[in-house]
Amino acid sequence: MEEAIVLVERSGRVGIVTLNRPRQLNALNDALMDALGEALLSLDADEGIGAILLAGGPRAFAAGADIAAMVDWSYMDVSQGEFITRNWETIRRVRKPVIAAVAGFAMGGGCELALACDIVVAAQTARFALPEVKLAMLPGAGGTQRLPRAIGKAKAMDMCLSARQLDAQEADRHGLVSRVVPDERLMDEALALAREIAAYSLPALIAIKESVNRAYESQLGEGILFERRQLYGRFASEDAHEGMKAFLAKRAPEFSHR
Repeated sequence: MEEAIVLVERSGRVGIVTLNRPRQLNALNDALMDALGEALLSLDADEGIGAILLAGGPRAFAAGADIAAMVDWSYMDVSQGEFITRNWETIRRVRKPVIAAVAGFAMGGGCELALACDIVVAAQTARFALPEVKLAMLPGAGGTQRLPRAIGKAKAMDMCLSARQLDAQEADRHGLVSRVVPDERLMDEALALAREIAAYSLPALIAIKESVNRAYESQLGEGILFERRQLYGRFASEDAHEGMKAFLAKRAPEFSHR
């Protein structure tokens, strides 16, 4: 029996999703992206899950889109089939925090998938690139839009126009990743972070994620108004009142995630 191309497990309040096409270095084809989207949405709907950890393998988080699958596609094939829009963008619908654990290659679509996550924990061996220009293509799964917002126009232009790779340390310096850890500690560190986040109030986590994304995507004035509405909404939350009472009583809060 063929092994699943996406593996899903649970560790307490953390859902762990692992890309599982090791022979293809987790090249991202439609089948894999369909399965990934299904796994993410299922965990997002699970009341017992507070954060999601997305991992690849030790050699590659994901080495890019599966070129062999698309080499003969026409314009009408990708347009009518809603290529990328149909399944690659599913991650945007996930309201819970998504942490990427990246080791080895995160190339092309793999880099774009990491960029779509909320936090990127990179192993020291991680390598990031958007080399689509070598194929007379462009990064089309959000790369030309998310990368400049993450690392600035100059670095993004360099990566997109020259196919330059960034190692983990340079990616960290320029804001592509959140933190860098030793390879042998990657999953332990990423899981510990996911558990720490998942222990907080889920409604608060969702509000924070939505607010930061609004800052990323809108003007300051609109973002401030959105943040203020989210803040006022916290006062309707059981968890917010529990958190404040626990702070005043100098005890650990007991969140109901309501």
